[in-house]
Amino acid sequence: MRLILPLLLLLATPLLAPRLHAEPPRLALPIDCTPGRDCFLQNYLDHDPGPGAADFTCGPLTYDGHRGTDFSLLSQQQMERGVRILAAAPGRVAGTRDGMIDRLYTEAEAPRINGRDCGNGVLIEHEGGWVTQYCHMRRGSVAVQKGQLVEAGTPLGLVGLSGRSQFPHLHIALRRDGEDVDPFAPDGTTESRGGCAPLGDPLWADPLEYNPGGLISLGFLDRLPEFEEVAAGGMARDSLPADTPALVLWAYVFGARDGDVLELAITAPDAPWLSQEFTLEKDQARLYRATGKRLRAALPPGLYTGRARLIRDGEVLSQKTGAVQIRAD
Repeated sequence: MRLILPLLLLLATPLLAPRLHAEPPRLALPIDCTPGRDCFLQNYLDHDPGPGAADFTCGPLTYDGHRGTDFSLLSQQQMERGVRILAAAPGRVAGTRDGMIDRLYTEAEAPRINGRDCGNGVLIEHEGGWVTQYCHMRRGSVAVQKGQLVEAGTPLGLVGLSGRSQFPHLHIALRRDGEDVDPFAPDGTTESRGGCAPLGDPLWADPLEYNPGGLISLGFLDRLPEFEEVAAGGMARDSLPADTPALVLWAYVFGARDGDVLELAITAPDAPWLSQEFTLEKDQARLYRATGKRLRAALPPGLYTGRARLIRDGEVLSQKTGAVQIRAD
């Protein structure tokens, strides 16, 4: 998201130490989840100086003017259970905001947001003119106060949907003396062999893998779901009656690219039951696809399995499996 620093966050406390020769902070994971398992990196800092957008690999996991890194949860249901946001490095809290509601952003929300794109958030000053900013926290969850000293790992609040946010995530921004810095490529990027090569060593204390896209979730349902339901989570059924009106397998994807192929397949207890391929026709941050059948007769009871595979340039980029028990009752 585009970040416009509010006045309260610009009223920073004095620097913690002289800036001369200060090393950049080594950043701990700023969210209490495991990337690739129960969260993932949705967007990176935009390195394209023009109207286009490119992440530090020249990939599309960003958008024009995006000034930080987005750690996304798998669903709104996960957000409601509570996922902590953590300080990435030692420092002093320079400003906070709380009280903005958690709501999916639409253009109709712009007057209410009124430039407060970050939503509920925390700004932390570190040595040498470095700051980190943490955005889109859940209303009422901010757990620190201006002037408070924090260590790496200090809980700051919970992931929410406040501000200009269309999915539950933490947006963390890193700056030095007001300039945006990408912790994956702190010295920028250079073109190399038709792609991009990051300059400078990543600033993460523990390396974070770059995933150019993948499957977020999949599941079975007795009807075709709406996109909003899939994004909210909790839709997958682990059992259905034999007289279910339909059997539908859906898959939720991030980082789709033009030309990707999404394969969906359902296998009955004793044989393949249904499969379908979808060729994706544009780059898209998030999407879902579904396949299934309306049923005129009861299904044979047993365990039905589903598989989704995201294929890019002939290689399987990501895959997930799931199952539903068809009950005899």
